[in-house]
Amino acid sequence: MSKRFPRITINPDQMGGAPCIRGLRIPVATIVKLLAAGMTEDQILQDYPDLERDDIREALAFAAEAVNERQLPLVESTS
Repeated sequence: MSKRFPRITINPDQMGGAPCIRGLRIPVATIVKLLAAGMTEDQILQDYPDLERDDIREALAFAAEAVNERQLPLVESTS
């Protein structure tokens, strides 16, 4: 995709154009969801043998940057 995120690829003909890891059919969102669910890097690497540890770390960095690039609709708490 870019020099900043060389492991992230976006192909409109693959996975609906979702950002993926190195052209694999593994979306960045999948990696982030697995980490959020409590999986460790080692567990993810075991389940997805095509991934490398740097792929996971770059997916997190890419996701953090993506969140910074847009406003997210948040609902105020009414408690």
